[in-house]
Amino acid sequence: MSRRSGILEFAVLGLLRESPMHGYELRKRLNTSLGVFRAFSYGTLYPCLKTLVANGWLIEESHSGPEDALAAPLAGRRAKIVYRLTADGKEHFEQLLSQTGPDAYEDEHFAARFAFFGQTSRDVRMRVLEGRRSRLEERLEKMRASLTRTRERLDDYTLELQRHGMESVEREVRWLNELIESERAGRDLKGPASGGSAQQDTSNGSTGVLPRPGDAPRTDAPGETAT
Repeated sequence: MSRRSGILEFAVLGLLRESPMHGYELRKRLNTSLGVFRAFSYGTLYPCLKTLVANGWLIEESHSGPEDALAAPLAGRRAKIVYRLTADGKEHFEQLLSQTGPDAYEDEHFAARFAFFGQTSRDVRMRVLEGRRSRLEERLEKMRASLTRTRERLDDYTLELQRHGMESVEREVRWLNELIESERAGRDLKGPASGGSAQQDTSNGSTGVLPRPGDAPRTDAPGETAT
């Protein structure tokens, strides 16, 4: 399994743990709630769903509402397929939530893990946050060393681009420091009850799309257009 497909499976299981959904609804939630999945298609989602069904982690249920029953004879529409998490799927997702290995600190995987921190135990959240901070501090040290070595050979625009990259990492480290301090103090980030854990933009405490790791934490609520 590729790393990206593994992240997608994790996110799908997490969203379906909140409630059953059909494919269109899942794709919309992934696009609008998890920025890491902003640009992906049904051609990516449905093979993932089929794999999860084959593994026994999801089941497919036909769903026909009153409007579907009226429209089907006229338009030839098929009943929607709703995907529901099984008991095995829930257990598997909880196992994934408990993992704190190096993959949890990487850019895309960290964003997906963070989106489901509301379903994650505090001790696991702490280990993931501290691991992410350590990984970024290592990256920042390498970036500073590289800039010191190459500064004289860079034109102004390339130099400014490298500085911008460093500042983005520095801002994320400061953001992580604040989150870690909140966790240690026993404070949870709170979102609206109807939004679900996957919709929290914890860079500023509001709802919206999670920042891509390495980006600066947003100071304004980002707009989002579903693709």
